[in-house]
Amino acid sequence: MSKSYHHGDLRNALIVAAAQLIEESGSPDFAISDAAKRAGVSAAAPYRHFKDRDDLLNAVSELCFIGLAEVTEATRKNHPEGSRECIIALGNVYLDYVARHSAFYNLMWCAGKHSLAEPGTEGGQRPGFYAFVGAVQDWCQKQALAGCDPLDLAVKLWAIAHGLAVLKINGQIAMFLPAADVDDMLASSANSFLDGIEKHHETG
Repeated sequence: MSKSYHHGDLRNALIVAAAQLIEESGSPDFAISDAAKRAGVSAAAPYRHFKDRDDLLNAVSELCFIGLAEVTEATRKNHPEGSRECIIALGNVYLDYVARHSAFYNLMWCAGKHSLAEPGTEGGQRPGFYAFVGAVQDWCQKQALAGCDPLDLAVKLWAIAHGLAVLKINGQIAMFLPAADVDDMLASSANSFLDGIEKHHETG
């Protein structure tokens, strides 16, 4: 029996249903009719809100980025502005988020028409990343590092966090360094990187 939805609720119910299917199976390979069944509606109902399965996957991906943005913003607010502590905490929360949502990794980051926002959509599906850029910019200003490009530094720091996250969710860190603390690895790598930036500007 189909559920009764207020306007807009069916779209959200289908997004949640699709997310649940992905989390349970660890894969985005499901039929749009499976999401409809999970939401308790007819197989035709999703097409009132989504033109096809990829459109639904886009919405799930957006939901994942919204969740990442929320924890990023909260973390940034809870740490001193312009501090290394804030930058490293943001890296750690990213590691944690990716690990806890590993089933959505391919959907969020791998190439495909339902994975990445269009170039130039600053903040669009990436408000969490631009919050991180803002934290790096605060650090540059506090250290009086004239000529630093916060976006460039943020991408490099993100590469460190993202690389560790991928190795973690694939079990490769545990394979080679079973006693390793990934958060400590991130802090050590980020501190070494930031030390290098400061030293470069002192001698530049």
